[in-house]
Amino acid sequence: MAGTTFQWLEPHARSFLRIVAGFMFSLHGFQKLFGLFGGIGGSGAHAQVLSLLWVAGLLETFGGVLIILGLFTCPVAFILSGEMAVGYFRMHMPRGFWPIQNGGELAALYCFIFLYFFTAGPGPWSFDRWFRKKSK
Repeated sequence: MAGTTFQWLEPHARSFLRIVAGFMFSLHGFQKLFGLFGGIGGSGAHAQVLSLLWVAGLLETFGGVLIILGLFTCPVAFILSGEMAVGYFRMHMPRGFWPIQNGGELAALYCFIFLYFFTAGPGPWSFDRWFRKKSK
């Protein structure tokens, strides 16, 4: 019973994790699309329009913002989880099997965090919840 003392906080912790993860994820998109935060490779560069990196930047920027807001959380999280899985296997796995060796820790972690949000939902602090309450 001692382990259940703070279970009532879980939905709020989920919302907080969603907001923080969405914010940090969106920064990768801002980096790719706009060259912010050092840009691609730290040179201030941004992705070429319609390139695969640019599409990833779009998903990361706008998907991250939607995750922060908790708007369309489940479908967006599913798409972003897939993006991170593809990114891991395309960019990191060829460099080695283990994420710690191939630089793919963030991609793998984001993949599973977004998979969690796909299955668990956004938590109480979300537009999804607000719209669902309003429609009842």
